[in-house]
This record gives sequence, C-alpha cells and structure tokens, in this order.
Amino acid sequence: MKSAQPGKRTSAVEVTNVSGNGFWLLLDTEEVFVEFKQFPWFKDASIGQLLNVQRPAPHHLYWPDLDVDLAVESLTSPERYPLVSRVRPNNAFHRTQRPRQRRDASPSLVRTEARAVTNESSVIGEEP
Repeated sequence: MKSAQPGKRTSAVEVTNVSGNGFWLLLDTEEVFVEFKQFPWFKDASIGQLLNVQRPAPHHLYWPDLDVDLAVESLTSPERYPLVSRVRPNNAFHRTQRPRQRRDASPSLVRTEARAVTNESSVIGEEP
C-alpha cells in the first residue's frame, strides 16, 4: 500500500524551539537559529508573540504582535545585514533654551512672597 502525498503546507514558517539565547525557525525545509544578540527585538517578546509569525512572501517574514519585518536572507546571512537599529536620543523633545518664567510671576514678586513666608515661619517659631 502506498501512502498518499502530504497535503499542502498550512504554514510556510514555524517556530520550532525557543531558548534563552534565541529561537529556531523552520523555513520550508531549512531550520534557522535567530539569536537574540543579533535580533534584539525578540529578546523580551512572549512565546505567543514569537509564535505569531507570518510569511507574506517567500523572502519576507513578519511578526504582527511585535511589528517586526525581516528579510529571510537577513537570517540566513546576517553578516550582510548589520544591525542598524540602535537606541538614539530623540532630540526633538529636548529643550533648546531655558524654560521661560511664568508671565504672572515677576522675579521681584516671587522674592517678596518668599521673604514673607520666611518671616511668618520665624514669627510662628518665636515665643511671645
């Protein structure tokens, strides 16, 4: 008796194993290790987020829960794809000048109020 041909693959990509250093992906017939050092986007991901991987095209992988897109070749030949995503300060939110003083509080008024509070506290602390 001859076995029937296997059916059409339901998933063109599958996570087969996860370890503390990375995870294994089965791409067609090739298994590839994705190391967290080389692909830090996956390091803090949950197992569910890692397992939810799609292959919209033969050369393209996508993790929708993590919003990560990778070229398959970047996994098979990582030396050709250096890590370019690094944490950089966002200077758009940094102030370029000193903060302004409130318009309703002039410097002399602020000093006068501070002196009045100091004088009141010294009066409160004194005995009659």
